[in-house]
Amino acid sequence: MRLLFLGDVVGRAGRAAISDRLPGLRDAWKLDFVVVNGENASNGAGLTGEHAKLLLAAGADVVTLGDHAFDQKDMMGFIESEPRVIRPVNYAKQAPGRGLGLFADRRGRKVLVTQVLGQVFMKRPFDDPFSAMDDVLRRHPLGGMAQAIIVDMHCEATSEKMAMGHFCDGRASFVVGTHTHVPTGDAQILPGGTGLLSDAGMCGDYDSVIGMDKVEPMRRFVTGMSKGRYQPALGEATLCGVFVETDDRTGKAVTVKMVRQGGRLEQAGP
Repeated sequence: MRLLFLGDVVGRAGRAAISDRLPGLRDAWKLDFVVVNGENASNGAGLTGEHAKLLLAAGADVVTLGDHAFDQKDMMGFIESEPRVIRPVNYAKQAPGRGLGLFADRRGRKVLVTQVLGQVFMKRPFDDPFSAMDDVLRRHPLGGMAQAIIVDMHCEATSEKMAMGHFCDGRASFVVGTHTHVPTGDAQILPGGTGLLSDAGMCGDYDSVIGMDKVEPMRRFVTGMSKGRYQPALGEATLCGVFVETDDRTGKAVTVKMVRQGGRLEQAGP
């Protein structure tokens, strides 16, 4: 199976890049299944139902969220009616929506997509991500009900993302980190056959401070004072993420390649 995961979509520039580029990448790279993290797609904070529909129409099979899952209030209702939008599995059990879903690619092969929030340096307490993920993987063994399993580990600390990769090794097709908006260079296949990239980066304008127009973040760093709200940068976005090819028999990764398309960064892909 040929899988693509794209990191946090940031604002209008990120949405435009998804709409403009993803349909062509699906065809050119013969992709079977695409997951997009959309939690910053609406003005840099959260995701509206309208923008979720846009990402899905552009070629995302599933959209994951994160700690900003419900910053846009209409998502609380929208997520109940749209199973292709996934919030973190270790949110409070009373939270709307689902933390995982079992989907089919265009050939009918089953793909499990789940997301979990880390705890290190995160502002709000969430349930233990490792216990939550262990429960998911015990109930959905790789190669059984699911021919591929994609884990979005949404958190600040690279160490926690890497630890989750090793924790899931042999039990998921790949684990990819999101949230920090800066792509890491450690794409690899772990000893048990699980692909890992500690952070996918963002789909946004890299002439920025993690996707935000530079002026306000720089003012706060230099002076310690704020003058306004952060606003997403509006230059040409780079699509960043990871391409993974899996073995249909085992569900494990056989190829892992970093993806960078368009914008300022050095280009990369399968």
